[in-house]
Amino acid sequence: MYFNKDTQASIEEYQNEDDSKKREVVYKEKILPAFDQLAESLIFVYGFNSPYDGFHALKSDCVTFLYETIHKWDPARGTKAFSYFNVVAKNWLIIRCRNAKKEDRRHVSMSDLTTMSSRDKHTVANSSVAPSPQEIMELGELRDNIVRVIDEIDKRITKENEKICVQAIRTVFQNIDNLDFLNKRAIYVYVREISGLTSKQLSVAMSKIRKHYKDIVHDSRIVDLL
Repeated sequence: MYFNKDTQASIEEYQNEDDSKKREVVYKEKILPAFDQLAESLIFVYGFNSPYDGFHALKSDCVTFLYETIHKWDPARGTKAFSYFNVVAKNWLIIRCRNAKKEDRRHVSMSDLTTMSSRDKHTVANSSVAPSPQEIMELGELRDNIVRVIDEIDKRITKENEKICVQAIRTVFQNIDNLDFLNKRAIYVYVREISGLTSKQLSVAMSKIRKHYKDIVHDSRIVDLL
């Protein structure tokens, strides 16, 4: 297997190495080939494609993102490196391709109504004024608080499916501005899609996560710290 226990050991070696030149060698020789193959496999298996990126550009950008998240994987939490980076790469590809396709659909002629879909016409007719700086700041603070609660939940859970579910939920909130959700059901479907869990697995994981969430938001000592 291209991503094995030796790859995981190399990632730990990279994280613990202080010498930048030695880190670069470890990455290029032991980690990069695994990241490259992981991104390529996900693109082919799930059929990811973007209107603006060719295969090589999409794969290269995905590998770069994985490189930038190396320090976020914590072996002490018990999650295997492959499981973590597989979820991270898949999440990134889903969001990148979905956003690109959404942006492509937005490129319609405003002067030629015949080229606009009913949804485009509705969007133009019901466009609203941009929120004030105060509203933007308050929404940003609320989102940051939610992400901190998610991080606290992540520290408490131990099962693999629960951690995968939390990672998917975190991705949703970190990219909420770029996602076109309509309702709670749509969000649920999106979390299930990027987590790769079955409906049953997701339901069990979410049940456990809800319990931790209720404990956290009702514990004023924790909320004050957040």
